[in-house]
Amino acid sequence: MDFERLGAFYLGKEHADGETQDRLVMYDARDLTTHAVCIGMTGSGKTGLCVDLLEEAALDRVPALIIDPKGDITNLLLTFPELRPEDFRPWINPDDARRKGMEPDDFAAAQAELWRDGLAGWGQDGERIANLRDTTDFAVYTPGSDAGLPVSMLSSLTAPAVDWEEDAEYVREQIGGMVSGLLGLIGVEADPVQSREHILLANLFEHFWRQGKNLDLESLILAIQDPPVRRLGVFDVDTFFPQKERTGLAMKLNNLVASPGFQSWLEGQPLDIPSFLHATDGRPRHSVFYIAHLSDAERMFFVTMLLNQVVTWMRAQPGTTSLRALLYMDEIFGFLPPVAEPPSKRPFLTLFKQARAYGLGVVLTTQNPVDLDYKALTNAGTWFIGRLQTERDKMRVLEGLQAASTDAGQALSRAEIDRLISGLDKRVFLLHNVHEDAPLTFKTRWAMSYLRGPLTRVQVGDLMEGREADVPPTTAGSVAGATGGGMAAAAATPAAGPLATDGPPQGFSSRPPVLESRVEQTFLPLLKGPTTAAVELEQRHGGAVRIEGQKLVYAPGVVGSGRVHYFHRKSGAEASEAFTLLAGVDAQGLLRWDEAAALTGGPAGWSAAP
Repeated sequence: MDFERLGAFYLGKEHADGETQDRLVMYDARDLTTHAVCIGMTGSGKTGLCVDLLEEAALDRVPALIIDPKGDITNLLLTFPELRPEDFRPWINPDDARRKGMEPDDFAAAQAELWRDGLAGWGQDGERIANLRDTTDFAVYTPGSDAGLPVSMLSSLTAPAVDWEEDAEYVREQIGGMVSGLLGLIGVEADPVQSREHILLANLFEHFWRQGKNLDLESLILAIQDPPVRRLGVFDVDTFFPQKERTGLAMKLNNLVASPGFQSWLEGQPLDIPSFLHATDGRPRHSVFYIAHLSDAERMFFVTMLLNQVVTWMRAQPGTTSLRALLYMDEIFGFLPPVAEPPSKRPFLTLFKQARAYGLGVVLTTQNPVDLDYKALTNAGTWFIGRLQTERDKMRVLEGLQAASTDAGQALSRAEIDRLISGLDKRVFLLHNVHEDAPLTFKTRWAMSYLRGPLTRVQVGDLMEGREADVPPTTAGSVAGATGGGMAAAAATPAAGPLATDGPPQGFSSRPPVLESRVEQTFLPLLKGPTTAAVELEQRHGGAVRIEGQKLVYAPGVVGSGRVHYFHRKSGAEASEAFTLLAGVDAQGLLRWDEAAALTGGPAGWSAAP
């Protein structure tokens, strides 16, 4: 069949009067620059259609960012060119085999045969699957987890490279969404107009970003305690938001950062859009962001951060009329609602209004039509409509279609569309494209990917086993913190790279941590120099250590002091001994007083600042 055409996506064949026709449905890739929405109930074949669309984009070398809240789109990586039963065996659903009364091996063989025959019926084979795998790099990222490829979300809240005079309104929208998502993570439902927390953080972001300074959570926490802006509106900052209450906000954010489970948000591939669109070998990449394991607040935060980064990247691209990249989100429920204003809604609206000029196509799917803001989707030029569950769903879809058609200057026969939607079968969709003269119904082709259903986090880990995220090389390889707590130390390790001279060692911060005001923080004089550190390392590793550089670092600990009084009644002997001990913190966060080091000299040599 003649479906291998550049810029044309083979989606299926026309379907009319209950019969599949011979006419191929070849969708013009450029039409996706006016965006698309796919609507259909569970079991309608919506996932298969969208996987078909993404497979065609991959074959056409179009990169994609894919947000996957349920785990269905991870099936894109289940491609087996040789179609052997043993390829399918690790990925079959055991429950499906059990329901059919089959042993897993037999079920895998049946699935391999099913896929081989299904592909052949649509003119496809293993060679096309091999071409798909060779053309595009597929990766699954798991923000907040190391099951797949980790994503570093909060290591740097980078200032966008924009002209503040021209783009102030857009940047403030970005800040507002980011602040709302961040406050949501700590359980603060913040109104951008009424909430002191939101207003303060938004002003801090604008203060630093206007100066071109990047933020991280540590510097943001410190700025909350000692804001560089002294007035908020007509009030000074302490009247508007008293210092004691600001400390409470800072502590909530600090608790978030200090949480062991949150560390996975700080590690992995930075949220740099170009690295998710192209692999290091130059191939286009389809990056699947698996977020099924996240809480609702975490999902909202991640999606908002990602969308804001996409908007920033998009604005830096030259204009084009061709399809440069895709942004796809499966099951948009809750992220673009008709009434509420979640943090994700504003960047979605920006993308729908502006992305066309930059060649970025947005594709959204849902099984709940009533949960979509159809006013926002008037910019969607393509509608894929499958079987719907209720009459109410159908009415909402017809309203949205009519609005989109009117906006595009097209006349729409509502009665005819109603009739077509009412008669749809499984895997049969109504395609309404404002770039075509009339809508049509079609049956989707067989997916090259094995559609086994949502993958679990463990399965995602198996899928990504042995693969690492594209993390830029760090220059902090040869410096590590000293063992023991609370001391200043120059630490050395066996040389593994150049010494970092422009920032703190990996795992350390350039600023001291935020503590509650009742906790006294002090800094001790140097307790371990480079020579002592080198001797300890030589003893630990059993070999010579070459020091290529040194850096002063502080490690946390707790100082305890007291006095022990001895008195022996019979002899009258009496003595007192004062002590000051420094206890470090072990890997479990426990103080080890049994291993505490004795301190001499007393507080006179301590400092209030590092």
